[in-house]
Amino acid sequence: MNNIQNILAFNEKFVENREYERYLTDRFPEKRMVIVTCMDTRLTELLPKALDLRNGDVKIIKNAGGIITQPFGNIMRSVLIALYELGAKEVLVIGHHECGMTGINPETVIEHMTDKGIKDETIQTLLHSGMSLKRWLTGFDSVEDSVVNSVNIIRNHPLLPPKTPVHGFIIHPGTGKLDLVTEGYDVLQEKV
Repeated sequence: MNNIQNILAFNEKFVENREYERYLTDRFPEKRMVIVTCMDTRLTELLPKALDLRNGDVKIIKNAGGIITQPFGNIMRSVLIALYELGAKEVLVIGHHECGMTGINPETVIEHMTDKGIKDETIQTLLHSGMSLKRWLTGFDSVEDSVVNSVNIIRNHPLLPPKTPVHGFIIHPGTGKLDLVTEGYDVLQEKV
């Protein structure tokens, strides 16, 4: 069986045995938080366990690097929807050590694209179209700087609800140890 067949077979038993019942909740985060973090596979179960989170506690938004690169992109829109429509009251940006986005080279990514069949003319069109393909594919040198940058984009967003605490953390993908980079409560106190 292939991956999809395995998933469907498992899912059939999951529903049939009513295993979903232990995960029942609603769409509103119980702990009233939204988390932006990385899609790294090591964090799938580790991050919620390391933060004592259960199904229904928080909204979790994942992408490569757990970063916000632009104030009006999809990640920021999701943060704002969580804050305005789904009951979240604070934001956590959680980067991690040993992130695959650290030091990623856009030239190498483009090479891998062409190796997998993307035509060079497509790449060239994008490179010369005004879209900054290389910038879009660039990673970061420091996970701490990346977290601070994402936190600052959120904190300075013109549509962020006033008095919303925005925190930054780095988690270790092996141990789950969480390090505070910047605390949002402190920043709010400074603004008062």
